[in-house]
Amino acid sequence: MLDFINPYYLQIGSFILINILLAISVYVPLSSGQLSLGSAGFMAIGAYTSALLTINFDVPIFIGVLAGACVAGILGIVIGIPSLRLTGVYLAIATLGLGEVIRVIFINWDSVTKGSIGLTGIPQIGRELLNLVRGLGFEPSMIGLKNNQFVFLMVFLLLFIIVIATIWFVVRQQNSRVGRSFASIQMDEKAAESMGINITYFKVLSFTQGAFLAGLAGSLFAHVMGYISPSDFSYHRAVEILIFTVFGGSEVIIGSIFGAIFLTLMPELLRFVSEFRYIIYGIMLVILMAVRPQGILDIHLLGRFRFKGIKGSKGGIR
Repeated sequence: MLDFINPYYLQIGSFILINILLAISVYVPLSSGQLSLGSAGFMAIGAYTSALLTINFDVPIFIGVLAGACVAGILGIVIGIPSLRLTGVYLAIATLGLGEVIRVIFINWDSVTKGSIGLTGIPQIGRELLNLVRGLGFEPSMIGLKNNQFVFLMVFLLLFIIVIATIWFVVRQQNSRVGRSFASIQMDEKAAESMGINITYFKVLSFTQGAFLAGLAGSLFAHVMGYISPSDFSYHRAVEILIFTVFGGSEVIIGSIFGAIFLTLMPELLRFVSEFRYIIYGIMLVILMAVRPQGILDIHLLGRFRFKGIKGSKGGIR
């Protein structure tokens, strides 16, 4: 049991859970037909907001994380409204540019963000939880765990609960009036508008939800790592987040989850060929796009395995 609670495995697991949140942040806007590449920028907003609040104002981590996600969500509203006229690749380019603008601002706002050096000394969630339980009279050694094992285990469990709650919310929303409106807008925007669906409201809503989730992932990332810099939210990060969703399958939420898990694990599994792992990684992506451009998982494939709940879902992308 103690061997299973390995800090390295738990940290990889924590990165997988954060990447699942990021993949869903792309999936939700896609479910209303909006291709956004701004997740890295919103992630940066959430990470820096939460980090600065907890470092400079001694705000509790929980409030800092929530504030980071909310600020990213508010920026999503501000950006989402003027972006309504953009679709497809034009929206993707605009949101990619937004992410780069945010990153450059953080590099040049040296007095607050420490520039390209980044922020250090960010309070870590695991350490805070350890101090909390110690204040209640509990010691990890009481259940046979070392302090570092307990810290990584608590971070993993906390992220796991947040991810499960997020998936539950998105699945419930897909099968609600909101989710059906997203799907109808994605299929035919003009027809949806003619049926009385408020296109502006639902497109901004999905865009804002995506920004909120990316900001939440960024806030959690900052407090798991304890250090952030603008290079963590670069153009490459934006493309990586998009690939999670595209690789796994953008038609169903389980595709985004699978893509985030598989592509986070793959570089670790290929460490024994470390010199060639990114070449192998790239070749796999090229082959997949040639054979299954819709991603590994789609509605029809899941239907064959009798995932009736997913097959009958009204949400998702078609």
